[in-house]
Parts: sequence; C-alpha cells; structure tokens
Amino acid sequence: MISDFDPATYRPRADLLRERVILVTGAGAGIGRAVALALARHGATVVLSGRSARKLEAVYDAIQKEGLARPAYLPLDLENALAQDYDALAGAIGQEFGRLDGLLHNASILGTRSPILHHDVPTWCRVLHVNLTAAFALTQVCLPLLEAAPDGSLLFTTSSVGERGRAYWGAYAVSKFGTEGLAQVLAHEYEGQKLRVNLVNPGAVRTGMRALAYPAEDPTRLVAPDGITATYLYLLGPESLGVSGERFDCQR
Repeated sequence: MISDFDPATYRPRADLLRERVILVTGAGAGIGRAVALALARHGATVVLSGRSARKLEAVYDAIQKEGLARPAYLPLDLENALAQDYDALAGAIGQEFGRLDGLLHNASILGTRSPILHHDVPTWCRVLHVNLTAAFALTQVCLPLLEAAPDGSLLFTTSSVGERGRAYWGAYAVSKFGTEGLAQVLAHEYEGQKLRVNLVNPGAVRTGMRALAYPAEDPTRLVAPDGITATYLYLLGPESLGVSGERFDCQR
C-alpha cells in the first residue's frame, strides 16, 4: 500500500496518540527530543531512551511542565549495552504498560567521513553496531510488546545516503543501507498483520550530527527539528494504519 501522505499539509488532531505508549531512542536531543515532545503533546505516553540520563531527565521535565501524560525514561547506551540491558528495558515497559504501540529508532552516530581506503576499522565497527546491530537487538526484544498492541508501529530512521551511497559517507551510509534492509525484511515478515514497519528520512535538519557532517554549513538555513515532526506523528499514529514497507521523506 502506497500512502498519499503529505507532510506539508498534514494536521494531526490534538488527541491523535491518546493512550498510546511509544518508545523513542535518542530522545535526549535533536530530532528525538522534538519528536518525543510532539508525541506527548498529542496524547502519547512517551518512553524516553538514550545514553545520557541527564538529557532524558530534561526532556522528562519539559513534558511534565506542560502538564502532559507522565513519560518514562529508560537510559540505554547502545554502544555498550549487553543482552540483559535490552531485556531489562523491554521488561520494564512490559511490566509498566503491558504493550508498546510504537517504537521509533532515532538514535545513531555519524562516525567519520573519509574514503573507504582510509576508514578506521574500529570506527566502522562502532557505527555499524550502534546504528544497525543495536536497532536489531532492541527491535527483537520489543517485538512481543509491539505485537500485543492493537495496531503497533515500528519506525526506522534512514538517510538519503542509505538509498544511494555517496563518497566519504562510509560506515554511516552502509549502516543506513542495512537499516533499510532490516525494515524491508520486517515489513515482509509482518505483511498482512497488524504491526506495520516503515522508514523515515528526516532530510537536512539543524542538529548536532548535521553540524559534524557539514561544519561549514550555515545552520540557520536548515529546518529546526520541531519542523519535521508531522511525518513521525502520522507514522506512529492510527491514521497510517495499513501503511507498511514504505519510505517517507520529511521534507519535499
């Protein structure tokens, strides 16, 4: 099924995500923070995850200050997490909520931009682990919770370099190619079932990672993270029911 969704015209209703439980990785800053706040403002109970407890607490406080549904925060360092850490996170969500209506894989790292000839091997392994292997591991432990939801949504973050590789993007591009492959496999495995699986490409956004990739770029010319949240709200909400195996661009 191909959606005719247009992020420029989508206007989600205020209670779009009421009573939904949604886990967001990389929720402490940038796009993850902006999406987490947007989800909460539309009624969701957001489970905040990331490697910095301090940053997650700040997002938690911001949500609480607005009088929104009380979030949860479960720090998880994807680079160093062990199997029991993933199990503990899924177990905590299961014990508290009994299900998971949405999972947004937003956390990722850039590594270094360099020619393959000179690419540092440890950095390569680190980027592939954080961006791809950790996403697989977290998805695997959360699938029973997503299956328990009335209409679960699994959403992976990709990039333009994950659709067509470009010079010097090395491990980051390869990790996003892998992410797209993982999402396609899952979408096929759950075809015809209530769990949907999609990909979202944020595009050029004013974030710390973008500044690392393009240090000479004027950030004021880029859209802020809170300017692209409509696509996430659509894909994590009930209005995208039946839409699966698709790739969405936040900016057109």
